[in-house]
Amino acid sequence: MSPSRGHGVAETMHLTEQSFDEALVATQGLVMIDFWAEWCGPCRAIAPVLEELAEASEGRVTLMKVNIDENPGLAARYGVRSIPTILFFKGGAVVERVVGAAPKAVLQDIVNARA
Repeated sequence: MSPSRGHGVAETMHLTEQSFDEALVATQGLVMIDFWAEWCGPCRAIAPVLEELAEASEGRVTLMKVNIDENPGLAARYGVRSIPTILFFKGGAVVERVVGAAPKAVLQDIVNARA
């Protein structure tokens, strides 16, 4: 069964080194990219918060995820040395960087200011 679109449910894209640039160029508005790993407790803790923010933005924010264990080149390219790291992109460029499991209010402020 495929995910339903248009029902307030944001679909999260999982990026690879091959799909990253194309997905970034193809996405309008603010893009929130979560650099994470399966073994990272804080990454698992912040994931639902990021999903809530994307869902509540009504299409103004797109959430994408990069597993750094599977895509170490992307982590190196963006200087990700600690996870979770959330990069906010607009027009293909990084406009904000949050390192660590930041409170929802901090992330919401960035979304409000940038989206």
